Amino acid sequence: MEALIINKTEDTPQVEFDVNKGVFLISGRSLPENAIDFYRPVFSWVEEAMQSISGKTIIVEIKLEYFNTASSKQIAKLFLQLENFIEKNNISIKWFYEKEDNDMLISGTQYAKFLNLKFDFIEY
Repeated sequence: MEALIINKTEDTPQVEFDVNKGVFLISGRSLPENAIDFYRPVFSWVEEAMQSISGKTIIVEIKLEYFNTASSKQIAKLFLQLENFIEKNNISIKWFYEKEDNDMLISGTQYAKFLNLKFDFIEY
């Protein structure tokens, strides 16, 4: 399956999802004017990709500097969508946060509490 690439802008993150490499990356800043519209193609791609694979290791890398509330809801929706495929695949989250960015670390730990996905927290 072809990778999903969405180039970042000042208000939207870089999205690089490649099922063949087993890496789904979201990086930069996520504060799109309409988060639902921005993330819609991501959800469609993930649904199609995940239904076509089994026994694969998928690492979701979240390297966001900042995200707004609307994006937070869409990221949660993405994680919930991925949870549907953990019985067939090995899916884990690498949550990156800057050394003194406690808000980003707290956001990641809050997701981890409510999800059945393995989270690794990586300070940089």
